[in-house]
Amino acid sequence: MQSDIADSDLRTARRTRRGRDSAPRIQASTEVDGGRYAPLSNGDVDSIHLAALNILANIGMSEAPDIVSETIVAAGGAIAADGRLVFPPALVTAALDGLSRTVTLPARDPIHDLCLSGRRVYVGSGGAAPMVVDLEADTYRPSTLRDLYDAARMVDALENVHFFSRSVVARDMEGLEALDINTAFASLAGTSKHVMVAAHDPAHVRAIARMCHLIAGSEEAFRARPFLSLNINHVVPPLRYSEEACAVLAEAVRQGIPAHVNTFGQMGASSPVTIAGCVAQTVAETLAGVIFAWALDPSAKVVFGVRPMVTDLRTGGMAGGAGEQALLTAAVVQMVQHYGLPNSTIAGATDSKIADAQSGYEKCLSVNLAAQTGANMITQACGMQAGLMGCSFESYVIDNEMLGAILRSMAPIEVSAATLSPETIGEVVRGEGHFLGHSDTLARMQTDFLYPRLADRRDPEEWQAAGAPEIRQPAKTRAREILDTHFPAPLPADIEAAIRAEFDIRLPESIMRPA
Repeated sequence: MQSDIADSDLRTARRTRRGRDSAPRIQASTEVDGGRYAPLSNGDVDSIHLAALNILANIGMSEAPDIVSETIVAAGGAIAADGRLVFPPALVTAALDGLSRTVTLPARDPIHDLCLSGRRVYVGSGGAAPMVVDLEADTYRPSTLRDLYDAARMVDALENVHFFSRSVVARDMEGLEALDINTAFASLAGTSKHVMVAAHDPAHVRAIARMCHLIAGSEEAFRARPFLSLNINHVVPPLRYSEEACAVLAEAVRQGIPAHVNTFGQMGASSPVTIAGCVAQTVAETLAGVIFAWALDPSAKVVFGVRPMVTDLRTGGMAGGAGEQALLTAAVVQMVQHYGLPNSTIAGATDSKIADAQSGYEKCLSVNLAAQTGANMITQACGMQAGLMGCSFESYVIDNEMLGAILRSMAPIEVSAATLSPETIGEVVRGEGHFLGHSDTLARMQTDFLYPRLADRRDPEEWQAAGAPEIRQPAKTRAREILDTHFPAPLPADIEAAIRAEFDIRLPESIMRPA
């Protein structure tokens, strides 16, 4: 009889729950740690580390620019007989010992500051896609500066997305200088969270730094709280430096701008076809950039950006949604955790073209494994489709909900007398026979559960009566609502005016305010 009563009450509770919008929404905590998942054994980690040392000491890097070779040789490296720059194990060890174990990436609003340390996990955007999925037409089109600004506004509004890394390329910008400067401005104007952009030339780095100084109030203020950092791909795998990117890295260090030193190898193409070999090469290549930055300035703010990707060997294209990709990412993150260095990686690079079931399972698998391994920053975790070729606003909204669930799953489980509560269990089973109306249930409903806005938990009858909607429909509605109404705290008028007077800013002021 008690079971019947409980079932009836449960059905009533479901039906009288006045829609998903009436339930309290608890934001997933940003204070979550990963590190519970480790695909590599301790022996595996040691073997991969020794392989990376071997690669650096006996193979080395080709095409090292003068500033790199001179800096590394002065720190203890050498030029081998074949002209390659090699790194003795003692140099690698010195750098690993000397690099900071904590890098703080501030935001314009301090509530969004990121502390990259230990196994703390943050998730954000990224991708630099050349296309956008049009919210109304459901078709792919070239991305624009306005799309970039809108993407930043989306991220600013989404509670489970912690930072904004450039999501799209503003293809309506002519010339790399205009692209870099306008990308920085649109990103900073679109969100008060930490911003990550890129630069193609040291002069562009200086211009971006100058813009940040104006926003911060002074160069000293920005150096103390650098709310913008640079993604820098210093290497062209396999084991070859990029002269332009190394010059950008050097300038970022000089300007006090945090640098994400990133390596994008393609397993089976520009990296070995085995996960272990790909991880070893990726670690070596990333170390080759991190050591350069450290040798330039031991206090440089450097993030170890291990980002190997999987190749579909049938076509030669990227397979960002593959199970092998999730495993590869987790393994390379575990290696950086072994070193204890602030790090970032990519997860969420689904191969699906729209926010469908394929997109959901591919993103959730890769982001979850990266988070559970303890990646400090997971970029491309939301909004991206088609192997990072397209950005989707409705995907941002859906993925925000997915990220909340992943972050919530990482919270520690409280085991105490209060949570075990055998007295309460005895009281309930001898009384009403269910916990639905118990005071502890009602209290913890407000604190312990993350309630979705989009995911449909109605019973089938209610769902069918509502027209049997699928998740993309409410996601589109929510995305339109954000784009129509959410405008972050604007830059002060005098600062924006000063920036527009000094730089060729192409983003119209008219779109930066509500219509």
